[in-house]
Amino acid sequence: MNFALHGLSVSPGITIGIAHLVSSARLEVAHYDIGPEGIDAELARFDAAVAAVRAELGDIESQIPHDAPAEFGAFVNLHRLILDDTALCETPRELIRARGRNAEWAIVQQMERLVEQFDRIEDPYLRERKADVQQVVERVLKALAGAEAAPIPPEAEERNLIIVAHDLSPADMVLFKRHHFGGFVTDVGGVTSHTAILARSLNIPALVGLHSARQTVRENDTLIVDGMKGVLIVNPDPLVLAEYQLRQGELDLERRKLRRLKTTPATTLEGTSIELFANIELPQDMADVLDAGAEGVGLFRTEFLFLNRKDLPGEDEQYEAYRDVAAAMGGRPVVLRTLDIGADKALEGEGATQPNPAMGLRAIRFCLAEPQMFLTQLRAILRASHHGNVRMLLPMLAHAHEIDQALALVKQAKEQLKERGQPYRDDVPVGGMIEIPAAALSLGLFMRKLDYLSIGTNDLIQYTLAIDRTDDAVAHLYDPMHPAVLQLIAGTIRSATRAGVPVAVCGEMAGDPQLTRLLLGFGLRNFSMQSSHLLEVKERILRTSLAEAVPLARRILRSIRPERTKDLLHRLNA
Repeated sequence: MNFALHGLSVSPGITIGIAHLVSSARLEVAHYDIGPEGIDAELARFDAAVAAVRAELGDIESQIPHDAPAEFGAFVNLHRLILDDTALCETPRELIRARGRNAEWAIVQQMERLVEQFDRIEDPYLRERKADVQQVVERVLKALAGAEAAPIPPEAEERNLIIVAHDLSPADMVLFKRHHFGGFVTDVGGVTSHTAILARSLNIPALVGLHSARQTVRENDTLIVDGMKGVLIVNPDPLVLAEYQLRQGELDLERRKLRRLKTTPATTLEGTSIELFANIELPQDMADVLDAGAEGVGLFRTEFLFLNRKDLPGEDEQYEAYRDVAAAMGGRPVVLRTLDIGADKALEGEGATQPNPAMGLRAIRFCLAEPQMFLTQLRAILRASHHGNVRMLLPMLAHAHEIDQALALVKQAKEQLKERGQPYRDDVPVGGMIEIPAAALSLGLFMRKLDYLSIGTNDLIQYTLAIDRTDDAVAHLYDPMHPAVLQLIAGTIRSATRAGVPVAVCGEMAGDPQLTRLLLGFGLRNFSMQSSHLLEVKERILRTSLAEAVPLARRILRSIRPERTKDLLHRLNA
């Protein structure tokens, strides 16, 4: 049966492939009676699934590279211990015998009991081990369903897979960055969630907010992900398939044409130079940055070094990652944002108990509450400055005392390195993120204390409009063109420019070609975006006349009617 589901596009393009379902043990499973005569067969089915997962973990362990971090092996051993514990391998068998129910129901019932017990543990590390129990149960459920989660297919086959999930966390997406899937679709999520941002960094079509894809799509269904219109087509008929294959070819041709601009300087028609930087999450993203011809790294989201692990990365590990990026850029700027943990990017054991993590102890607030952890990162950044043009960026600033405390810790980190005799640059610029309305409205205070500014449009829009950007229920209210948002962005650019303070935009607005001329008209001269969007934005800049863009941008800024704003933006991009 063919049908279509509509969602929100978070990464443009078109991909055609087969569905690969990512399961969650938290989803409901089948629940049915098997009768006395079926108990032995159900027990055998359960035992076979446990044995299959045990073998699967052995295969994973054998594929771990010899130079991989020790956490990889520890993770496999922990999951093996959980699987072999009587609470999971024996208690469900007793439930099957006693209640005469199917194996899926029995193991999920036991999982829920174990999770309740973990939730009562006071120690945060032990409490969060419930996630490992859930992951092991998910593997058993897949084995019971006959869906092997075994070895990752070769790269050529991965490109034909489209991941279908109820939800994917930023940590999940970091793991997926090691592979080459054709696309992603999820039931929940917003267009500027960190999961969506990571999907864009992979430069593959992705949709969120489909609501029922995980329930209605079956493994190996043929899928078309239309990232241009936000549509998922399931089992298309031959005519639709042929049409999308043609459109996919046309888009590939356009991308190849854009690649010719890699070495072309980004200048407007008047010859005004524009700086185009790239955003990254991990050092391995540098290949894409260099391939796109970026002039620097405008945002290194260092928090992704802290995800998917039980411990914190040490100073030497962080230093090596930052050093490698700085060295790869060969003297061009590298902006390292300090740890921005919180909201949908939580450390193991952190953030789960906050009633509203997006407005809680996150980013600079978290770092100042954990000064020793923050000092470790600051020392690593300063040490990396010896190897390149490194700059430091403080996230989520709202108060002057946050800047003062952060700068005091930077000074302390320098003194510690001096005592050790380790080299660093004493003049590392320290900048601040403008992503809270309070910061944008009291800019003078920040410009007196900081070397440069970077506007984080994702959070600025979220906090200005009081919209959770990870929640698809309010995604339609997330509006970069809201008059209040535009006033804050334009005002920040104008004030910083007049004061001679460098200012950039590093949020998703910077990578949207439909907004490039608007930002240029506001006076922006430094854009930082996912490297996959850089050439498209450059192409728009090369065809832009500031003499035409500036007056239209001013008219948009004065507009208070959405339909009028939309019409003016269309004229600006004509």
